[in-house]
Amino acid sequence: MDNRKNNGGNKNAGRKPKAEEQKLVEKLTPLISKGYKALESGLDNDQSWAVKLFFEYLYGKPKQSVDVTSGGDKIQPQFLSIDPLSD
Repeated sequence: MDNRKNNGGNKNAGRKPKAEEQKLVEKLTPLISKGYKALESGLDNDQSWAVKLFFEYLYGKPKQSVDVTSGGDKIQPQFLSIDPLSD
């Protein structure tokens, strides 16, 4: 035997069981109409959170871009170069 089963590790890692997820869905299902009313009220009152939530679920979140060159025209290296011959 190689004793791999004795290596340990996080016992709570991974996805929650489907049964727990189903219980949560069952608890929240009676509140669906309240949720829609709250969202509708937020949209009627021009609440920014409601507008954002509505459009993110309707069209999806916009793509996010990351600017990796911050420093004007100067391009910054991603990694420092190491010269093994220099001291």
